Amino acid sequence: MKVPQTNQATDANHKLPFIERLAFPSLGIFYMKSEPALYALLRLVFGIIMFTHGLPKALGTSHGSMADPMAGSINLIQNVMGLPFAPQLAFLVMLLETIGALMLAIGLWSRLVALAITMQMIGICYALGPTWPWIDRGIEFPVLMGFLALYIAVRGSGSFSVDRKLKFSI
Repeated sequence: MKVPQTNQATDANHKLPFIERLAFPSLGIFYMKSEPALYALLRLVFGIIMFTHGLPKALGTSHGSMADPMAGSINLIQNVMGLPFAPQLAFLVMLLETIGALMLAIGLWSRLVALAITMQMIGICYALGPTWPWIDRGIEFPVLMGFLALYIAVRGSGSFSVDRKLKFSI
């Protein structure tokens, strides 16, 4: 009789191990060993994607169909969201999408950066909603990116990160 492999996750009470019965039990070792590297890859790719949105704002270059992304951010913050200090807030968004994205990619203070990205995505969803399809400038991808950022904020930097090397995390 084979004993089912246990997952690292626990139930809601954190008392009993969660038993995961795999259709192909021999893949359990592969899943377990590859998860930290794949999580680092997920964090890296997410950071790179965020960086591609911040760099045009920092350089003052076009991004896709947007001729001036920084002006677009200022317009969104000021005229759509109705917030004061739109140029300063847009500058903070640019810093989050450049420096913060690089920090996220290398796993430095990932929880703090990802939490800030989560809040940014909530703001974008508020500004662009209630339209859903991204093709119509909707909130489909900001919702996805917001939940990904929330997951990273809760999970932290992971095994392959600068935080791990420094033995310090927020």
